[in-house]
Amino acid sequence: GVPHNGFKVEVSKGIILHLVDEVTSWLPGDRIVIASTDYSMHQAEEFNLLPCPECKSNQVKIDGSPLYLHIGEVIDGVDMRAEVGLLTRNIVIQGEMEDSCYGQNQCQFFPFDTFGGHIKILRNFSSVHMSGVELKNMGQQILGSYPVHFHLAGDVDERGGYEHPTYLDNLAIHHCFSRCVAIHGTHGLLVKDTIGYDTLGHCFFLEDGTEQRNTFYHNLGLLTRSGTILPSDRNEAMCLGIRGHVYGNYVPVPSTDCMAVSTFWIANPNNNLIENAAAGAQDVGIWYIFHRVPTGQSEGQYPEGQAEHTPLGVFYNNRAHSNFKAGLFIGKGVKTTRASAEDPREYLTVDNARFHPHQDADPEKPRVPAVLDGLIAFKNNDHGAWARGGDIIFCNSGFSDNGIGLTLASDGTFPTDEGSSLEVTRSIFVGESSNFGSQGGQNSYWGKGANGEYRTLPRNKTFPIRGFQIYDGPVRMTKCTFKKFTPTVDRYSSAIGFFMKNSWQISPQNNVSRILMEKSVGLKVFFGRSGQWFGNNDNDGDKMSIFHDLDGSVTGYPDTFIGRADNYLLRHPGCLAVPRWNGVMCTGKYAQLYIQARRPENLTLSIARAAYHSHPLRLRGVNRGAPYQQYQPVVMLEQAYIIQWDGRAPEDIILYPINFNRGDWLHVALCYPREAVFQVVADVYQRRTGTVHSVKHYLAAPSQASALNRTGERLFYFDRASGYLFVHLQAHESRKGHSYCSQQGCERIKIMAHMYPGDSWSCAPNPFPQRPAAPQRPVFQNLPGPCRACGAPQVAITSTPLVKYIRIQIQSLGRADIQNHLTSAFIKINDRVFPFNSRGIFFVVLDACSGAVMSRQHFDMVTGENAASAITDYVQTFIKERSLVLVCSRDIAEVSGSSEMSVFTRLGSAKPIAFYREGSFAMLGYKGQTKPSWIKVLNHAGYQKAASLQHYVPLKLKEYQCPANAEESLKFAFSQNSSEHVSAEPKVSLD
Repeated sequence: GVPHNGFKVEVSKGIILHLVDEVTSWLPGDRIVIASTDYSMHQAEEFNLLPCPECKSNQVKIDGSPLYLHIGEVIDGVDMRAEVGLLTRNIVIQGEMEDSCYGQNQCQFFPFDTFGGHIKILRNFSSVHMSGVELKNMGQQILGSYPVHFHLAGDVDERGGYEHPTYLDNLAIHHCFSRCVAIHGTHGLLVKDTIGYDTLGHCFFLEDGTEQRNTFYHNLGLLTRSGTILPSDRNEAMCLGIRGHVYGNYVPVPSTDCMAVSTFWIANPNNNLIENAAAGAQDVGIWYIFHRVPTGQSEGQYPEGQAEHTPLGVFYNNRAHSNFKAGLFIGKGVKTTRASAEDPREYLTVDNARFHPHQDADPEKPRVPAVLDGLIAFKNNDHGAWARGGDIIFCNSGFSDNGIGLTLASDGTFPTDEGSSLEVTRSIFVGESSNFGSQGGQNSYWGKGANGEYRTLPRNKTFPIRGFQIYDGPVRMTKCTFKKFTPTVDRYSSAIGFFMKNSWQISPQNNVSRILMEKSVGLKVFFGRSGQWFGNNDNDGDKMSIFHDLDGSVTGYPDTFIGRADNYLLRHPGCLAVPRWNGVMCTGKYAQLYIQARRPENLTLSIARAAYHSHPLRLRGVNRGAPYQQYQPVVMLEQAYIIQWDGRAPEDIILYPINFNRGDWLHVALCYPREAVFQVVADVYQRRTGTVHSVKHYLAAPSQASALNRTGERLFYFDRASGYLFVHLQAHESRKGHSYCSQQGCERIKIMAHMYPGDSWSCAPNPFPQRPAAPQRPVFQNLPGPCRACGAPQVAITSTPLVKYIRIQIQSLGRADIQNHLTSAFIKINDRVFPFNSRGIFFVVLDACSGAVMSRQHFDMVTGENAASAITDYVQTFIKERSLVLVCSRDIAEVSGSSEMSVFTRLGSAKPIAFYREGSFAMLGYKGQTKPSWIKVLNHAGYQKAASLQHYVPLKLKEYQCPANAEESLKFAFSQNSSEHVSAEPKVSLD
């Protein structure tokens, strides 16, 4: 039969799998592995191949029944087809193994023997080309003993004098005990068509941070387990149990020091990853990690910080799924100093680092954006992808069924990497797809999805699912599509969300545009609420969450800022509250006020807008225990603000206008003891050089009005009666791009206060004249219709790039559905809708090569006595060969004079169809000389849920035998089908 999801299965003393590629070289007796397509990597399964004379060139027969669902199709626009890897090779190199672990081989963690063989390749070899080799029982839990290890080999391509560059091709590395391929101090190596399966420690591994120009092309890594060699290899038990290289009695923190084992461990960004699959690791699929200085035997080979500034190599069409922590991670580094009293952590422990790519790895030269083109990330338990730094751009990607689809954590907020930003464009985000998954294989959570059907779940049944998560910024999202984010009674699920329990600041430059929210999105934006996962939801970053809807494609209101509902620093009378989001939509001009405080550094700041002085915002700051404290509230420009403290004011305060354009200003009143004496200075601070220029001293003004009159004079006023110091804060220089400071540097006002012990420091709530909130431009709707230019391409897919797909949706209705007031039966092709409002059976026929609509026909199943013969005649006579046939029903009655209709077998049905009276029927069929694997048939009785299909169907497949001119027809059909909505119901064929 044909299941709703997964491979097409034919049972004939074995199960036949339909594969994308030609596999005639795979022979009976060979062994294969099928990757998991669920959250657990442990759902990968091995099978032997059986003789199969009836198989086509892209089919194989396996010797058992899968325990788990392995998806074999594009679902909700994201390519989730399981990778299938051949483990058998003609040349076999294997270790000789004992029955159990022995000696000093970390037997407390491994009950089995881990002392296998290894291949080590050193500098100055004549030639190394490995192809068609199977390696098993290789590697040891000892530093330097790996299945294939290039050790300090230098340049191994033309640059190293090799006329035939070095490569590894078509290797099967499986059931090994330390990595897959280790590249150490080696550059220019090609690793191609290689499988790394069921191994310990990082699989495809770059060691010291110096390795560059290596290319990983079309490799598969799966079931990457933890190992003991490096802290980053270790799981929690190993991290706590191996302490021989820490200083003193230090106890490692597993979640931050260790627990980073990855299928692709990329220690220098200047390497190429093309069409690889990271199909299941204990922690991360692909991790770009940064060595601040080279480590190990490569120490001293590049200056400090070079790797973090090195431009990214090629990243194109890679897949990451079934990983526990993340599919892709960009950020973090390794500790490059030995354990000491100052820092007792072990050498090479996971540490902090951020990626800032610049031309020639020189931060004084222009930025070089890192482009990640074509990432598919699905069924990753925590994150689909996480990226920290800038500039980084994701494009043409798909994120589905992850705990969090994508987090962009820019480094471009003050006081870090000025001017940097991150972006995601032309990408698809899916909350809960039709990949329901399978219980077992260490999947922990099984519960009801948003549609009421049971499915596997990420993290926890109550975990708040988010498609795009904003951390700090600035980040941008444009031309993206969101699907199936709908909350349930157990959990929140939102298309756009924010980093939880966030103590860091958030930039008002975060923006979105040209976004398509499909009807299946039940919650577009969510700011969190107090409770499980969100805690009290009152950290500084939680309160300051914000983004800018440039064109109204998310909110329906152009040029609108969306913030948290209780943030009165943003609000004005023209704002609109959105209770379901816990948010508010406002127009206006917004920026940030960066406040730095010293002596003391542990105060809580209270800031209020004068117009809403009874609604202050309390900020704790982000640097507890540091030499200074920092706060960064988002503020509405050209307004008055009041700052107080939960103790006596700090002696030194610096105010920075962040993200201000030239001429933008604020009035600020700060509470001090009545007897305080002040020195107020303005200057411009160049962060990169640490120099200060344009120093100007403020003078005391005779009145509040004179200090705030914006004449250009540098004046302050201290009102001893109220205890408030008044300053006018204005940006005098121009700002460029995403820089948060001016081109001349960061303008600032430094306030140094001399205060006497015992002075009273209590101030009234509002020292400004009582005025209602200033009227702003009200939020208004200005979107006359759907945005035709919004959203991503229909399909995110990383293989067979020459194949185009069309999105098919078929919704039938039975009598029960109509009685429940469901009235819309339709066939939808991409964005082209064919609604059907009469009883009967409806056909829409497409050309399988071009996608063009060739015919539409309605058959009345109630009054037509010859309906069966009419349908048979239509299928056999009027539907041409190489046709996709879409069939939909609405309130059908039994066909008069016929109990079964065999004509549907001509379209791919496994058996004749007998319609149910008052039931529903949906079919995705094909008329031609082949039987494609995507054929689907649903025939439901009246008491069942209405038959409904959604599928991505490939056009112009080789098996269709399309004519040579089909490509031009295909382009024309896509241009015609992209936006047409057909409202009339045709009654006759429109050939």
